[in-house]
Amino acid sequence: MLTETKVAHTIVHGIMYSVGVNTKKRAMLGIMVATMFITALLGTMAGGVAIIAPIVVPIAAAVGLTPAVVGVLFQGVGEEALTLGPFTPPVVMLMTLTGLAYGTMVLYAAIPIALVTAVVTWFMAQKIQRQTEGIIKYSEESIQAATYTPNDTQRRTTAIFLVTFFILVTYGIYIKAGTSFIIAVMILLAMLVGLLSRLSIDQTFRFFIKGMEGNLWMFVGILLLGPLINFVEKAGGFYAITSLMQPYLLLGGKVVTIIFGGLFGAFGISGSVVAELMTLHMLFKDILAQQGVSMVVWAVALIIATRVTNFIYPGGNMFAMMGFAELKEIKWMLKNGAMVAMAQVVLLITYAVLFA
Repeated sequence: MLTETKVAHTIVHGIMYSVGVNTKKRAMLGIMVATMFITALLGTMAGGVAIIAPIVVPIAAAVGLTPAVVGVLFQGVGEEALTLGPFTPPVVMLMTLTGLAYGTMVLYAAIPIALVTAVVTWFMAQKIQRQTEGIIKYSEESIQAATYTPNDTQRRTTAIFLVTFFILVTYGIYIKAGTSFIIAVMILLAMLVGLLSRLSIDQTFRFFIKGMEGNLWMFVGILLLGPLINFVEKAGGFYAITSLMQPYLLLGGKVVTIIFGGLFGAFGISGSVVAELMTLHMLFKDILAQQGVSMVVWAVALIIATRVTNFIYPGGNMFAMMGFAELKEIKWMLKNGAMVAMAQVVLLITYAVLFA
């Protein structure tokens, strides 16, 4: 709905021009803010950056940023935005698994990780700019002004949507709402945007269903994953693995359990983020309960486990960001990914030692 009604485009346009993108650093900041906000809002990294790229890439090219920097910023910020937005699949799954309220999970787990990642990505982007300037550059076709300019209806719809969105999210945090509240809010906001954009009921539902179609594979995957995990559990698979790990984890205590769980997920499990979260939690839930591990610290381990995987292993997210940034060399993405991964592992160890 936000894409079809141009609300998402209007938000990006406002962010980029509000910071006055007339220098490289301002352009970097604008890209980071736009990527964070739109990805967190839409709950999809590829879909969010697909909206952002046509607007920000010409601006980045005009001020002299290289494709390597833009690609690094897209992924560095986009990965963490998925752990902050109230409607994103990883956040909903984290709340379900840990039982934490949205405000608690975001404030004490997701935001510290996002801050560490943003700081590392910011300095890496500046270093990569110096290393690639004059060597990797955008084509002349890319160095042109962004063509999108919102009209009055789109500006008004966007303003009302943002006010309503923040009121509902604040209320949800206040009442410590669960996943059912999130679903209700998504439907309500979609209907509101359709009404303000003067769409018919038929058009509104068509756009809404079109958005659902893009996530159908995820829905089916979760439906199939549930019985599979139950089968593995009933067959004793998780028990067998945890029995092997249990003596060592009990010997090391909470600190070792949290660190090992995060690293095991980061380097030992790959695939869908939602599936990885479910699998990792099922493997460790009995040991966590036995040791009385804090769910806030375990949420940190789960987030870092899924994020590090995407930063160090070339995958769909990394290649998609390269494509949107018009970057052909993957080494710059891997360099930033390695630095971010190291910083996140240090944060995981710090949390385990101080708060387990």
